[in-house]
Amino acid sequence: MKLITLAGPPSSGKTSLALKVMQQLRDTGLRCGVVKFDCLSSRDGERYQEAGFPALTGLAGNTCPDHFFVSNIEDCARWGHEQQLDVLISESAGLCNRCAPHIRGLYAVCVLDNLSGVDTPRKVGPMLKTADLVIITKGDIVSQAEREVFAHRVRQVNAKARILFANGITGQGSWEISRLWANAAEDDSLSGGQLRFSLPSAVCSYCFGQTKIGRDFQRGVVRRMNIEEDGSHD
Repeated sequence: MKLITLAGPPSSGKTSLALKVMQQLRDTGLRCGVVKFDCLSSRDGERYQEAGFPALTGLAGNTCPDHFFVSNIEDCARWGHEQQLDVLISESAGLCNRCAPHIRGLYAVCVLDNLSGVDTPRKVGPMLKTADLVIITKGDIVSQAEREVFAHRVRQVNAKARILFANGITGQGSWEISRLWANAAEDDSLSGGQLRFSLPSAVCSYCFGQTKIGRDFQRGVVRRMNIEEDGSHD
């Protein structure tokens, strides 16, 4: 089974794009399924199931979605094998630009929205910097010059990744993406495997339910701004 991690900011078009690509894969005889990771709620699992794809939905609640992902992905892969899937897509929650949901040795995909602004690639962390494939959506709404500038900014952050433009509504680009996914490496065993980048820190008093503000109530991993007397900060 091929396990592919699919990441990207909210509303970048991950689910719509994944559906188009999975339909292409299904047409070639491959059985596909999805694990959708989210925080409080998600209807994406229903969309996948309505399209005829087995789907699991995992809600992280008040836990960091990346930590929730790492804690559960091995069981999800086992579920994929039980379902006799050829391709399992792990779609991340996409809640922060610091997300790092990619695994060494497995195909990693990042989806970015061309409407999010030309500075967006510089603001996105490991989910873009460590990706094998970067898919840019909604390019049909902007000019050719804007598409080229955005793609250039992506290359500045990740020069090794392949960059493709795609449309999750029309399906443009989905066939080429499906060929890349079909040729991805097998997952073998996740036990003992490694992430491509460390996860965001998530061990502080607020992680465990603290709601009070103030240094006396802050424990664990706490970072502070260097605020100078003139009011400027780093």
